[in-house]
Amino acid sequence: MLNQFLIKQRISEFLKEDLEFGDLSTAPWIDQPVSGYFIAKQAGIICGQQIPQIAYDQLGKADYLPLVKDGQQVTKGMQLGKVTGTAATVFAGERVILNLLQHLSGIAGKTAGMVKRLADDSIKLVDTRKTTPGLRLFEKYAVTVGGGYNHRFGLTGGIMLKDNHLALAGGPTAAIAAAKRWAGPLTPIEVEVENRQQLLAAINQKPDVIMFDNQTPAMIAEWQKLVPAGILTEASGGITDENIAQYHGCGVDFISSGSLTNDVKPLDISFLLDGAIKNS
Repeated sequence: MLNQFLIKQRISEFLKEDLEFGDLSTAPWIDQPVSGYFIAKQAGIICGQQIPQIAYDQLGKADYLPLVKDGQQVTKGMQLGKVTGTAATVFAGERVILNLLQHLSGIAGKTAGMVKRLADDSIKLVDTRKTTPGLRLFEKYAVTVGGGYNHRFGLTGGIMLKDNHLALAGGPTAAIAAAKRWAGPLTPIEVEVENRQQLLAAINQKPDVIMFDNQTPAMIAEWQKLVPAGILTEASGGITDENIAQYHGCGVDFISSGSLTNDVKPLDISFLLDGAIKNS
């Protein structure tokens, strides 16, 4: 669920960037009442239906009526929502709203597609911190709308010991021991391993999660047999919609993929004023 305070703040920043000193194109008709529809120009999954009204509330007078819900599958030509208000408000918010709706719907659709290709209910597909600066809150919400789950929201969301941390500490044994001395009682510790030696050392130190980094599905399945109950496992590294089906049945608890948020094609959505004519 989106944090209302934070998204209002972010959307305000986006609107300021676009408006600067006002909408010169709409200046002659700022108080004229208008209405129109947001329309899907291709099939997909919708995400971000809270955004239009939040944007309009910061701009002036306009009301948005969602016609579909977040997570709903839509077809080309379907009306997603109707807006009525003054021309100044409706036009000033149009581009920012479309940018966010298209981007978030693209993420939701990609996530849903990867969950479907994985076809393994025992594994949770999770996102990463590979997000667009300023959009992490939105993008991680879109992942959940598509049926995925959120990993850390930031560096304070848990301890993750990766290759550079292991090099700094002198290996997984020393790294995990140091992390345990610093960690609070509710702070999870995850360690990344890239070979069998690191895996066995990590198992001996009993972290909360072990990440198998850049390993084949076959190798993951073999390593998974060595991990005792009580330690969760994650597969990561180069997992995309093209190869995720290969990880079906590999045995891990989580699969993380940066491509959920950093390799996304926006869903094509347009806004059309009542009475406007536009070639499809």
